[in-house]
Amino acid sequence: MLTENITKLIADAMKAHDTVRLSTLKLLSSSFNYEKIAKQHDLTDNEELNVIRKQAKQRKDSIDAYEKAGRSDLVESEKLELTILQEFLPPEMGEEELNQLISDSISQLGAKTISDLGKVIGAVKAKAPSVEGGKIAELVKNKLS
Repeated sequence: MLTENITKLIADAMKAHDTVRLSTLKLLSSSFNYEKIAKQHDLTDNEELNVIRKQAKQRKDSIDAYEKAGRSDLVESEKLELTILQEFLPPEMGEEELNQLISDSISQLGAKTISDLGKVIGAVKAKAPSVEGGKIAELVKNKLS
């Protein structure tokens, strides 16, 4: 379980006086606890990964917002936190592999129009849960239009 590993890494970060890593890991640990309370059971590995993905997505969104606002100091901070979070995520599927998976799903479902978008996205997400839904949606839209 990642929760136990995170606790050990928090102690290591404290000893190393790595404030960015420490705060990021504490926020992640806190998010695990909130999710555990919400679900009312110990988190599975998949649920823990979903919490990390959600945290990483928040960092990506913050980076975009800070870049638009011209706050390069905050962008760097968020990028450091994102890098730390990505250590716990499995590597993302390659672009070519993802495109092939989308094409296979479209042909299996017999999708022809943009109205089939939801079915295709659902099928691809089931086979590639580590890929962001927005990225899948964009690629599927391009293939269906």
